[in-house]
Amino acid sequence: MVDAKKIKVTLVKSLIGRLESHKACARGLGLKKLNHSAEVIDTPENRGMINKISYLLKVEG
Repeated sequence: MVDAKKIKVTLVKSLIGRLESHKACARGLGLKKLNHSAEVIDTPENRGMINKISYLLKVEG
Protein backbone atom coordinates (compact mmCIF):
# COMPACT_ATOMS: atom_id res chain seq x y z
CA MET A 1 0.00 0.00 0.00
CA VAL A 2 1.35 3.36 -0.96
CA ASP A 3 -0.38 5.69 1.49
CA ALA A 4 -3.13 3.88 3.40
CA LYS A 5 -5.76 6.16 4.89
CA LYS A 6 -5.79 6.15 8.68
CA ILE A 7 -8.62 6.76 11.13
CA LYS A 8 -8.01 8.06 14.65
CA VAL A 9 -10.29 6.44 17.25
CA THR A 10 -10.55 7.42 20.91
CA LEU A 11 -12.29 5.43 23.63
CA VAL A 12 -14.58 7.93 25.41
CA LYS A 13 -16.80 5.56 27.42
CA SER A 14 -15.79 2.79 29.80
CA LEU A 15 -15.68 -0.88 28.84
CA ILE A 16 -16.90 -1.95 32.29
CA GLY A 17 -20.08 -3.99 32.01
CA ARG A 18 -20.00 -4.16 28.20
CA LEU A 19 -20.49 -7.29 26.14
CA GLU A 20 -17.36 -9.42 25.77
CA SER A 21 -17.51 -9.05 21.98
CA HIS A 22 -17.52 -5.24 22.35
CA LYS A 23 -14.50 -5.38 24.65
CA ALA A 24 -12.76 -7.59 22.08
CA CYS A 25 -13.46 -5.01 19.34
CA ALA A 26 -11.89 -2.28 21.47
CA ARG A 27 -8.81 -4.43 22.06
CA GLY A 28 -8.68 -5.25 18.35
CA LEU A 29 -8.58 -1.54 17.56
CA GLY A 30 -5.70 -1.12 20.02
CA LEU A 31 -7.69 0.73 22.69
CA LYS A 32 -6.71 -0.08 26.26
CA LYS A 33 -7.98 2.62 28.63
CA LEU A 34 -10.47 5.44 28.77
CA ASN A 35 -9.41 8.40 26.57
CA HIS A 36 -6.77 6.24 24.88
CA SER A 37 -6.37 6.96 21.15
CA ALA A 38 -5.13 4.78 18.33
CA GLU A 39 -4.65 5.23 14.60
CA VAL A 40 -5.96 2.34 12.54
CA ILE A 41 -5.85 1.68 8.81
CA ASP A 42 -9.17 2.24 7.06
CA THR A 43 -10.13 -1.34 6.13
CA PRO A 44 -13.57 -3.00 6.04
CA GLU A 45 -12.57 -5.11 9.07
CA ASN A 46 -11.66 -2.07 11.16
CA ARG A 47 -14.75 -0.20 9.94
CA GLY A 48 -16.91 -3.09 11.14
CA MET A 49 -15.35 -2.98 14.61
CA ILE A 50 -15.77 0.81 14.74
CA ASN A 51 -19.42 0.52 13.72
CA LYS A 52 -20.08 -2.17 16.34
CA ILE A 53 -18.79 -0.06 19.24
CA SER A 54 -19.46 3.41 17.80
CA TYR A 55 -21.36 4.37 20.98
CA LEU A 56 -18.08 4.06 22.92
CA LEU A 57 -15.82 5.92 20.49
CA LYS A 58 -14.95 9.29 19.06
CA VAL A 59 -13.81 8.88 15.46
CA GLU A 60 -11.74 11.41 13.50
CA GLY A 61 -11.15 10.99 9.78
